[in-house]
Amino acid sequence: MKHKKILFLSLRIFSATGGIEKVCRILGKALFETTFSGNCSLEIYSSHDTTNQSSHNVYFPSDYFSGFGNNRFKFLNAAFLNGIKSEVVILSHINLLPIGWLIKRFSPKTKLVMLAHGIEVWSLPLGIKKKMLNACDEILCVSQFTKDEMIKLHGVVAKKYSVLNNCLDPFLPVLAKQNDSIDLRSKYGFSPFGKILFTLTRMDATERYKGYDRVLQAMALLINEMPDLKYIIGGSYDKIEKNKIDELIAELGLKDNVVITGFIPDEDLNDYFLMSDLYVMPSYNEGFGIVFIEAMYYGLPVIAGNKDGSVDALLNGKLGTLIDPMDIESLKNAIKDNFGISKNKKVDNEVLMGNFGYDVYKEKLSVILN
Repeated sequence: MKHKKILFLSLRIFSATGGIEKVCRILGKALFETTFSGNCSLEIYSSHDTTNQSSHNVYFPSDYFSGFGNNRFKFLNAAFLNGIKSEVVILSHINLLPIGWLIKRFSPKTKLVMLAHGIEVWSLPLGIKKKMLNACDEILCVSQFTKDEMIKLHGVVAKKYSVLNNCLDPFLPVLAKQNDSIDLRSKYGFSPFGKILFTLTRMDATERYKGYDRVLQAMALLINEMPDLKYIIGGSYDKIEKNKIDELIAELGLKDNVVITGFIPDEDLNDYFLMSDLYVMPSYNEGFGIVFIEAMYYGLPVIAGNKDGSVDALLNGKLGTLIDPMDIESLKNAIKDNFGISKNKKVDNEVLMGNFGYDVYKEKLSVILN
């Protein structure tokens, strides 16, 4: 890499556990390793994190990180002053576009790169922020779907877009202990032999596009022939949305078949994947879906929607089952068909890692930045 100085600007990296924050941690690691080996300098700024929140992180040395603890003025001032001295400025989110645009106005030679994840860029309103997109030299889209939507909606020159799929976290545990998943089944009162569906998502009205309500409807069509079928919905939840879903569960007669866990710590997730038989998330508004490739990493068959970035994560169906996410009958049939796949049948790990492994991601990133 020939760039001398790279500045990576983010909203949050360590103070939240969402998909975008995970992408930022991995990107920070890739940038550090790429620049460190290429005699380049790197600074990573976070608007909302505090500096000490990075002190124990395993992704990159804390010396490269500055957190501004929600002090917007200090963050913007430091970002601008360092941005105009940088060869490359990378924005983790479109909400950082105004400061990126300002840096570009004062330093046209600075290469401005923005990450585009999903709905935050598809639904971008008309106005100044949309015009600011043209200041970007490169827009890194997490999926072909996101790229196509942005080209269709925003009119930025197509050659500015590149697809950089998200990758597996290089620090995912290699293997969970089998007895841990058995203990987890016992905790929830599940039979050792019953089939378990799993969805990991925040339960919120704004997240209902993930399809957990439609999975419940499909279960209701299957429960007579599969009375031991269980469904775990993992992740934090909004109380109002949970109450609505609890009502739907009762209405469908599934109270004994569904568990809503609430937040699951990262260190426990592998046990949930190992315990489950099938990962199901028929979304229609997903930018990519890191959780799909994580489920496949643990060997789970996956069902996803065919209308969004999930198509990239499943390699157009090569790594899982794609369905019309709004078709409950198709979802029911896909669940039933996938139970014909042995849990011990491994996902093609060579294909998975060859497309979504960290080393592949870092190599692609290096090529794009050059």
